[in-house]
Amino acid sequence: MTIEIRRFEPRDADGVIGLILPIQQDEFGVAITAEDQPDLKAIPDFYQTGLGDFWVAVTDEGRIVGTISLKDIGDKLGALRKMFVAAEWRGRERGVASGLLERLLTTSRERGIRSVFLGTTDKFHAAHRFYEKNGFAEIAKADLPESFPLIAVDTKFYTITL
Repeated sequence: MTIEIRRFEPRDADGVIGLILPIQQDEFGVAITAEDQPDLKAIPDFYQTGLGDFWVAVTDEGRIVGTISLKDIGDKLGALRKMFVAAEWRGRERGVASGLLERLLTTSRERGIRSVFLGTTDKFHAAHRFYEKNGFAEIAKADLPESFPLIAVDTKFYTITL
């Protein structure tokens, strides 16, 4: 089965929520609902503006198995948000996470983004290793730009200079 990584379209909304919520709630035990994440109900208006965007990884059968977004936070800076991959599609051999990150970084460079920042939780150990392996460096919360959209559950922060 092949995976296509493409821009989010409004018809993808239910598939995106159907992927993200179970990972947050069931897999990682984060007490968060769709209502706590209004950005998920307004992806074009929230992410696909300015230099930002939102991408989905889709199987041949049309199932969304991965997401990633770039939020334009001004001054040619971006925030990586909503990176999720379905458990059965994770791993180097599948390449979904790498493909999503590559699309975000390539597009960021093409659009003149200077640096990308992200926040994650202490629980996502595999994510920490993935970001570090791909050139992100951990930074202190105090070193985030003022425009970075903080999320209450995030406790660990990273950046990459492009």
